[in-house]
Amino acid sequence: MTQPVHPATRIGHVHLKVADLDRAIAFYSGVLGFEVTQRYGTQAAFLSAGGYHHHIGLNTWESKGASAPPPGHTGLYHTAILYPDRASLADALKRLVTAGWPIEGASDHGVSEAIYLSDPDGNGVELYRDRDEADWPRDANGTLAMVTRRLDLHALLAEAA
Repeated sequence: MTQPVHPATRIGHVHLKVADLDRAIAFYSGVLGFEVTQRYGTQAAFLSAGGYHHHIGLNTWESKGASAPPPGHTGLYHTAILYPDRASLADALKRLVTAGWPIEGASDHGVSEAIYLSDPDGNGVELYRDRDEADWPRDANGTLAMVTRRLDLHALLAEAA
């Protein structure tokens, strides 16, 4: 292949196998604030932001009552949820703090700011916001130079409305 994928191509949604549908909805809707757009009884649900058909699919078709895959196995590393700006990421952090949800990490990558956690099924979740491309760190040759620094969660939380 000599042609890269079209630059406007995006990953549109993630569909997760979960052990308990109501528990997963309680997290993605009750804690993170996504809206349930459609539910298929006790087996599946679709959630979105802003009325889109779905950003997150949840199902128990092959996983009802199952345990999370053990560490050291292949699978999804994390789902990354992109917020439009720093204030929206701050709101997401406030929701986590209010719910008492454990945060596993927080990093400033130069290109983005990110909060890391796990959902009730042990799936990794990254909540992040991108900086403007003009502000991305670059080396002397102009090559992208991402970093991993501590993200100040107290300062971010102070920006929550």
